Amino acid sequence: MSVVIVDGSTVRDFVGDDEAFNKSADARFASLDLNGDGVLSRAELRRALETFRLTEADFGVDAITPPGEIAFLYDSIFDQFDLDGSGTIDLLEFRSEMKKILLAVADGLGSSPVQIALEEDPDGGQNFLRQAADLEAAKLAEGSKTNHN
Repeated sequence: MSVVIVDGSTVRDFVGDDEAFNKSADARFASLDLNGDGVLSRAELRRALETFRLTEADFGVDAITPPGEIAFLYDSIFDQFDLDGSGTIDLLEFRSEMKKILLAVADGLGSSPVQIALEEDPDGGQNFLRQAADLEAAKLAEGSKTNHN
């Protein structure tokens, strides 16, 4: 587990940095595309969503949610990502929806810094919020070097 301090501008800056965001989104997409066919199926996205513990009620305790509700939740999320209705999610659709999600997170965070504990990614990838914080730290370090020279 790691802890980061972020605010809305940290996340917005990360999303606005096309190179950093696309690199992160592309790596995440590749880790989710289990069969390597270049698109995400419902099963592949569901596997990823299950790691997010969307039905968790309180810090590690799962709520008892009927299977039909869980299936509806996962299908709704998939349909949100599948912008062209093809039944699969391609890389551009994934990037587009991840940007929307992260910008919604940024709006929710606002301008007050928030300390967030992040679980380690079971697939070895880095959390988007961790990458946003790392990008901000790198920019601050670079600015500090420039100011001292």
